[in-house]
Amino acid sequence: MLIVVDPSSARPLADQVAASVRAAVAEGAASPGDKLPSARSVAAALGINLHTVLRGYQQLRDEGLVELRRGRAATITGLAADGARLRLREAAERFAQEAGEMGVSQEEAVAAVRDALEAR
Repeated sequence: MLIVVDPSSARPLADQVAASVRAAVAEGAASPGDKLPSARSVAAALGINLHTVLRGYQQLRDEGLVELRRGRAATITGLAADGARLRLREAAERFAQEAGEMGVSQEEAVAAVRDALEAR
């Protein structure tokens, strides 16, 4: 699995690591039972701190998407089978990031989503 980050983005690197794994699962490039690359190898390949990668992996664990065991590879859980939910979360994160960069308030962003849903 290829994990990609953009160092020039305002988005924290740990969030980008987690988002990259989520996107791979949502696109079907990774599935339940697959092992993530070691945090050490990801950090070395991307030129970022090991703890940054671990924070990204911990986000995925907290979401239930990844199982972490000390000394063993991180494994994608059965929750990853819900690809539609993951794609929605990824879209929401991209929307939230863009809204934040535009200086839009949370209320305005939620109203925009509500209006878009009602217009369907």
